[in-house]
Amino acid sequence: MLPPPGPNRAALITGASSGIGAEIARQLSARGHHTVLVARRAEQLTALAEELDGPSSVLPADLSQRADRAALPERVAALGLEIDILVNNAGLSTMGPVAAAEPGAELTVVEVDVAAVVDLCTRFVGDMVGRRRGAVLNVASVAAFGPLPGQAVYGAAKAFVLSYTHALGQELKPSGITVTALCPGPVHTGFGEAAGFSIEDAEAVLPKPLWVSAHDVAKAGIDGLAAGRAVVVPGRLNRAATAVYHLTPRRLLLGLLARTHPGLKK
Repeated sequence: MLPPPGPNRAALITGASSGIGAEIARQLSARGHHTVLVARRAEQLTALAEELDGPSSVLPADLSQRADRAALPERVAALGLEIDILVNNAGLSTMGPVAAAEPGAELTVVEVDVAAVVDLCTRFVGDMVGRRRGAVLNVASVAAFGPLPGQAVYGAAKAFVLSYTHALGQELKPSGITVTALCPGPVHTGFGEAAGFSIEDAEAVLPKPLWVSAHDVAKAGIDGLAAGRAVVVPGRLNRAATAVYHLTPRRLLLGLLARTHPGLKK
């Protein structure tokens, strides 16, 4: 369940400047939570803070940088706040074959999509346990359910987040802290374009019924966290697709994905 709002209590959302992160901030603010908005783009965070229903704080940070991550607890404490809800939403991807990849870009994906999740959970969850109050929402992806040729690092990173979230949730059960993995399918957020997809390529590969709006993904995630669900896959067809993913033999599935992924088209 979600801890109730209260004086000096807050929800910290990473990647809050746009897309799913901004919608999660709106959902939590509408429920009365003070939101702490974290992302690189200060102007977008400030604009979001001004439109939210409730109080909010803006903490610009580059989550690919360990020093920025390490500074967050002290910056939150300086605001007089305790983090009761942690939302690890920040993420990015590269696209294309590993043989043609740029090492720095690949490792940045690992820093933001994997290391930042571990880092922030480790820094904030201990205090939640001490208070016996808290909730964690880690944003993974339907890509977490199997390898993804063409986005090998991204698929592996999200598989890590899903596995880590399952384990963390089990560890925290005695403390009454809810831990949920949100696994969205395709969403129009600008994320794919940043990775190198064109909208046309993505829509050609991924049927229109699989697409879910950022608002609906965020609502499903927060509702699932409030209900204590371990995994949330927004959209009925996306849930069906994950079942097919599990049941299809890997040798068939990987060949199909490699043939159809835009990042591997010659």
